[in-house]
Amino acid sequence: MLSHRLQETSLRYFLEVVRCGSLTEAAVRLNVTASAISRQVAILEDLLGVPLFDRRPRGMVPSAAGELLAAHARRGALEADRVVSDIQGLQGLRRGRVRIASSAGFAIEFLPRAIAGFRERYPGIQFHLRVASPMDVTTAVLHGDADIGLTYSRTAEQGIRIEHRQPASVLAIMRPDHALARLRSVTLAQMRAFPIALPEADNTVRQLFDIGCSERRMVFEPVLVSNHFETLTNFVLYGGGLSISGEITVRDRVRRGELHAAEIRERGMRGRAIELQTLTGRTLPEVVRTFLGFLREQLPAPA
Repeated sequence: MLSHRLQETSLRYFLEVVRCGSLTEAAVRLNVTASAISRQVAILEDLLGVPLFDRRPRGMVPSAAGELLAAHARRGALEADRVVSDIQGLQGLRRGRVRIASSAGFAIEFLPRAIAGFRERYPGIQFHLRVASPMDVTTAVLHGDADIGLTYSRTAEQGIRIEHRQPASVLAIMRPDHALARLRSVTLAQMRAFPIALPEADNTVRQLFDIGCSERRMVFEPVLVSNHFETLTNFVLYGGGLSISGEITVRDRVRRGELHAAEIRERGMRGRAIELQTLTGRTLPEVVRTFLGFLREQLPAPA
């Protein structure tokens, strides 16, 4: 009977507090009072005989017992979503929703193009795309807030299933009329003679670039640093100099002839990988499985 009672509505309230870290914010998102949520959490704690949260001045953090219950609640919610989605899909992929979390570079052109292409086949499918840092993409998958994560990764993450993985080089990008545009690959020494715009230090491309510079004992003084890729790209397009990027981020612009991309030929520049991530042990809805296969076909670099 205890396990049966753990399937009640109170779990939804509990899980929202885990997500928000706050009774007040959870109440706003659920459109109920904070006291109603507090009562439901108290019921669960009485039922299980353990505290589910550590109450702190800046919010509520799940206890060890709370983490276990949250994992159960997330999987139950995801399984319910899958059943509903698969029932809707019995007559083909006419309806359904796919939730994606991705790093910023994939959301510029690659994913919008992939989603549009998929909807040409299945026009009834809806998408939600959340752009986040690589770490937050993985967290969204782990917490059940995204069905698919598309991101750059340098280390394995427990609880994550890697559906597809491929190496991701660091590229120097430039205008097609740039002095280095005749080259398919370049060295840091060749790049050093030109002005350069770089992403901020928490960007994975920038991190690998900095590692490569450190190994070569070279120092670049960027004329522009920004956390916005479009700013860096427009700096290049307006003739400001070079920048750096991953291949998929600029794939369409290179194909259209707007940019030239050359692989940076230095040790360590392939220290990250593109990953399609899902939650380990989860049975994905048919619509998510189908779109996942579609993305696998789109990701590998053109010959």
